[in-house]
Amino acid sequence: MASDRLQVLDHDPLVGTSLAALRDERTTPADFRRHAQRVGALLAAHATADIPTRAGLIRTPLADAPTVTRAVPVVAVPVLRAGLGLLPGVHEALPDAQVGMIGLERDAETLEARRYYFKVPPLEGAWVLVLEPMLATGGSASDAVRALDLSGAARIVVLSVVATEQGVRRVLDDDPRTHIVTAAVDPALDERGYIVPGLGDFGDRLFGTPH
Repeated sequence: MASDRLQVLDHDPLVGTSLAALRDERTTPADFRRHAQRVGALLAAHATADIPTRAGLIRTPLADAPTVTRAVPVVAVPVLRAGLGLLPGVHEALPDAQVGMIGLERDAETLEARRYYFKVPPLEGAWVLVLEPMLATGGSASDAVRALDLSGAARIVVLSVVATEQGVRRVLDDDPRTHIVTAAVDPALDERGYIVPGLGDFGDRLFGTPH
């Protein structure tokens, strides 16, 4: 699906190598975490490739050298718990990124999302990276974006490992400011709401919990 707010990294062999390991049912939790970190770094690098910059000058041991640095802050907001798997990679790419966290659970009767944990730094003028590895229906990512006070944010980007067209459409339609960077867009959801072929439950595989 085409959109100027969607970037699919299916052309990047570095992303593809780690994505293959994440999909593989034989991958151990330790290796899963390692590849999740690598994908997180690559997603963050692509997501901020066109961030505003500032020119400067720094003194090396030999002479002055021109510099190009980021001109705006970055805030990473993992959606608990699976989003934590991407955070080390985001910090690998953006060591000074601030961190907020949001925990959401859906009421079984009303189907409305309820925040059970919420703590974020000021977002005014920041590029906000919402870390949601599995963009299935798009509901959790959309709820997270809505729950954040993003009126002053300079840009909102959802970082996803695997998405569906349905999930992408939901997020982009619900908030016209939001961008998505994902490693892959898979074709379908099964009757349980799992992405197919997907990679299973990201959180369970990340932390080695039964699934």
